[in-house]
Formats: sequence, C-alpha cells, structure tokens
Amino acid sequence: MPKKVDHQQRRTLIADALMRVAADQGLEAVSLRHVATEAGVSAGMVQHYFRTKDEMMAFALSVVRERSQIRVTEAVARLGADPSPRLLLRTMIAALLPLDAHTRDDGRVALAFLAYTAVRPTAATSLREGTAQLTAFITSVLPAGRGEADARGLLALMEGLGVHLLGGQYTAEQALAALDAHLDLLFG
Repeated sequence: MPKKVDHQQRRTLIADALMRVAADQGLEAVSLRHVATEAGVSAGMVQHYFRTKDEMMAFALSVVRERSQIRVTEAVARLGADPSPRLLLRTMIAALLPLDAHTRDDGRVALAFLAYTAVRPTAATSLREGTAQLTAFITSVLPAGRGEADARGLLALMEGLGVHLLGGQYTAEQALAALDAHLDLLFG
C-alpha cells in the first residue's frame, strides 16, 4: 500500500525551516539547499513543493501572516465585547509587534521579506493587499477627523517600532510607551 503524504504538512515543514534559516541567518542565506538541510529533507523534495525561492518566500510569509492573525484574533477576543477603538488598535498592534522570543522570529522573517520585496516588487503583491486592508480597517476605527494618512502613520510607527525591537534599540516597554503616546495623540 502506498504511503499517504500530507502535502500541506510537508510544505509547512519546509516553510518552517525557511523561517528558521531566515530568522537565524537572514534571507541571503535562504536557498533550496539550506532550507532542505534545515528541514531534514532532500533538495529535490523542496523543489517538488516550491519551484522557486519566490514561491518558498511567499508561502513562508503566508505562514507568518496566519500566525499573526491568530495572535491578533486571540488578543482581541480577550478584550470582550465592544472594546473602545483605542484599546482595540493598541491590542492589535501590540499583538503584531515582536515583543517576545516567539514573535521576534516571525518579525525577523517579515522584515526580511520586506527587504526581499524591495528588490523584487512582483513578490510584494500580497503584501500590498494586506497593507491596504489593514489601512482601511484602521481608518474606519479612528476618531472623526482622522483619516487614511493617520492610519498609514500608525502602520509606519508599528513597522518602525518592530525594526527597533528586532535591533535591540527599544525594549518592549519603550515600544509600548511610544505606541501609547501616539495613540493618545490620535484619540485625544
């Protein structure tokens, strides 16, 4: 009887290996061979699931997005029914920031992917779509008189805080204090 193979599980195994390589050594170290070694599989198996590095990167980013969405959903659910817009935004952004070891790994991969898309704009399509959706949502919960520019500014702050957290320039407390100060400006 032929062995049943869970293709999604194998793709995720390979993507997790890619994320470990990217988080530990940077995206420049990501190659089919390095990922195969990290995953404990053959390079041929990696190529079977991902024909190109771009395909591997896109899948890894989708895994990071899924993990981030789960963190945000769980954090927002803990707020209970009808949280204030300010608390909702603070909770969502805090859940997306790399504030601990687990989220730092995802943050490193996300940052590496941003750098990767800077030189490969076609790889950024899904990133642009996600950013547009998040901008629209933030705009919808900001106070009257605040608009899309303010939402973009808040997202830029979040990205900047993430970079400073990953680089060790800010502690989690400092980053959250900066976020709170900006939210105070937006919400009055």
